[in-house]
Amino acid sequence: MDSEDDTRDSADEDFYSGGEAGLALSDDGEADYDFADRDSDDSDDLISHRQQQNYSVLSETDIKQHQADDMNRVSTVLSISKSEACALLRSYNWSVSKVHDEWFVDEARVRTAVGLPEKQNEMPNERELTCGICFESCPRESMGAASCGHPFCGVCWRGYISTAINDGPGCLMLRCPDPSCSAAVGQDMVNLFASDEDKGKYERYLCRSYIEDNRKTKWCPAPGCEYAVEFVVGSGSYDVSCGCSYGFCWNCTEEAHRPVDCSTVSKWILKNSAESENMNWILANSKPCPKCKRPIEKNQGCMHITCTPPCKFEFCWLCLGPWSDHGERTGGFYACNRYEAARQEGAFDDSERRREMAKNSLERYTHYYERWAANQSSRQKALGDLQSLQNDKLEKLSDIQSQPESQLKFIIEAWLQIVECRRVLKWTYAYGYYLPDHEHAKRQFFEYVQGEAESGLERLHQCAEKELQIYLDADCPSKDFNDFRTKLAGLTSKAVSSKNLGGKSKSGKNKAPVGASKSGSSTRGMDDGNIWACDQCTFANPRSARSCQVCDHQQHR
Repeated sequence: MDSEDDTRDSADEDFYSGGEAGLALSDDGEADYDFADRDSDDSDDLISHRQQQNYSVLSETDIKQHQADDMNRVSTVLSISKSEACALLRSYNWSVSKVHDEWFVDEARVRTAVGLPEKQNEMPNERELTCGICFESCPRESMGAASCGHPFCGVCWRGYISTAINDGPGCLMLRCPDPSCSAAVGQDMVNLFASDEDKGKYERYLCRSYIEDNRKTKWCPAPGCEYAVEFVVGSGSYDVSCGCSYGFCWNCTEEAHRPVDCSTVSKWILKNSAESENMNWILANSKPCPKCKRPIEKNQGCMHITCTPPCKFEFCWLCLGPWSDHGERTGGFYACNRYEAARQEGAFDDSERRREMAKNSLERYTHYYERWAANQSSRQKALGDLQSLQNDKLEKLSDIQSQPESQLKFIIEAWLQIVECRRVLKWTYAYGYYLPDHEHAKRQFFEYVQGEAESGLERLHQCAEKELQIYLDADCPSKDFNDFRTKLAGLTSKAVSSKNLGGKSKSGKNKAPVGASKSGSSTRGMDDGNIWACDQCTFANPRSARSCQVCDHQQHR
């Protein structure tokens, strides 16, 4: 009964830890490489998984509807009020199956834990009742009580509920004001006594609780986005795309980072934000003052260094000895015989070795970070160009070339592919940074594949950016526009193949693609005659597919 509500969010075959091939971009290469170091024994099953939509985007209206549907299901099956069903679901993290399981195993225990008395107790049937908080006698009509029957006046109820709501989300687990009673105060009591402002706050807390307490749903991490994403268990991919167009990884909520696993991304982001590289730079490019130990960067050619006030110690940059001990006999201003002699005796081996290691480490990190950041910057620029193209340039091009916009979707598809390829290529540099140095063969192949990917992407980006501009600046239809269409579509198709395809596994089966699109379909060896572009989302599908592998739109033959 609704067992899927209680299923763990991660599939048995974790996408990032197995079953996915690495980047394989050569059209004729069949090398065996895997980012996760594990072969896929059944790529067909993985592809069919990714052809299914494995998540749904929820607006605030959708969230409230899902919430109401769950409460109705529990209320109907257990024959309890909706307010009681809401209290049960909150206590069990909005898992309908968990509520049903626990309820039918031991109903009395569940009622006690949640605060739902088996019998609804009414207030004493008297004309006037004494409030349990202010101890004033009030008419029965102005009193109120939860399911336990303890009476309190309306003024006290309003103050009690308002205080709890203003204290935060803990108001969702509110109990009877009587210290000896644990009966739940449900949404019905809130609606009866709370002000409109407090009711709005309570509903927002309830809505957020449905997303944040439910392990099948998460908020989109994009700034200002109010969408949530419900993840369907059973797919190998954690990549989701929100209604705000932000793509992120369901598993770690960082931006989408296939083909790199979440742990590598976590380490890379931490390294980029940590102070470790600052310390490496200080160690590699400075020396400590021999007197006050403050690090000093040498910014002029002379070896005569004077520390900043109040220290003002003068010393030799090479041997760190007092400058008063230096003169013509020690080499003067640009050499230090003492340093050379001490170095030959091994006095500076450890410090020099540490400084050299820090410098090499810093240079290596800078190499990968600069390329990671450059692809990130190029991706952001491509997103801006894509938006500009969709807003006005495509219409302008349609007028200049006298072609309907529906026939220019190949340009939009090219830019979408550029954005996606920039994302994939960006994260390959994070992967390369953590690739062990002793795995020479793997590193050599990785760098070859990465180079091929970068080369193909640059050709596509240049064609979509600079060559397209020629036709945007034209005054009349261009005769060679169809040649441009063929070239751009071909480069786009090749980029799809580059990004999606893995080599062959040791078993001989094709590996599942890495950094693939949502469908994850393989397009090895396809030319323009073997693919068809979806009219709805412009995704390039293999000719054998009867419907689009992204949006399920039917192919028109």
